[in-house]
Order: sequence, then structure tokens, then C-alpha cells
Amino acid sequence: MQFYYGHQMPLRILDEAEFWKHQEEEHTVVIRELVSELEEEFVEALKKWETALSQTHQQVVRFIETVVRSGYYIPNQLYQHVLQLVSYCLQESLAFIQLCQQIKTNSVAVSNNPTAKVVLDHIIRESEYFTGIAQALLYSNQGQSQ
Repeated sequence: MQFYYGHQMPLRILDEAEFWKHQEEEHTVVIRELVSELEEEFVEALKKWETALSQTHQQVVRFIETVVRSGYYIPNQLYQHVLQLVSYCLQESLAFIQLCQQIKTNSVAVSNNPTAKVVLDHIIRESEYFTGIAQALLYSNQGQSQ
């Protein structure tokens, strides 16, 4: 993501969050479908994550609609809410990465499935990409507010 969007930056980061939350939600299904013998504890955890990520995705979409309806004028209070949402998305993605790493490390079914290991690594990298974007925005914003 490029950081030259100026006043459009909150909308741009929301676009990224919308895309990546949807991706992570889909990834919960990919993992469950790819590893047919996945342990029940991981299947249940992934189902809960699918629901949580869907809810976050919907919240991001609502924020995008709010920003668009505001005529792209973003009052400070709305901007602060966007930053809080991005921070939440960041923490959520970090926790999702942890789950994926636990599955990769602790699942016997995954240990017997080389393709699943590759896919999990790919999913982790994709979520890490989003966390990098979110951290860059949040850290650059901290510097501006000081």
C-alpha cells in the first residue's frame, strides 16, 4: 500500500482492512476444508474465528459507508474511531496468526499434510502483510499526534 493518499488515507486503510478481514474469514474455511482430519478443537476455534472475522468485516464496511456518506470529510472524532478500529483489526489479525501457528505446530493432521503446511504459511504471511500496513498507519499517526 502506498502512503501518499493524504486525506483519503483513512478510507484507504479501511479498504485494506475490509479486504483482509474478508480474506482471513475465508481462510478459516480453507483450513477446515483442506485438512479433513483436523482436530475438533481447531475446527471449533476456526468456526469461532470465522464468525468473529465476519463481524469485524461488517463493522469495517459500515465505517467505509460512513466515510463515503460524509463526503469524504472526516471529522477528528470519526478519524479517531477509524484508528481504534484499525487497532482492533491489527490485534485480531495478530491473534489469528497465533492460531494458525498453533495449528501448524500442534496439529497431527497438519503434520501429515505438507500442502496444509504450505497453505498455513501463506495464510500467515498474508495476515502479516495486513498487520504491517496497520502498524505503519498507527505508528505514523502516533508521531503526528505528539
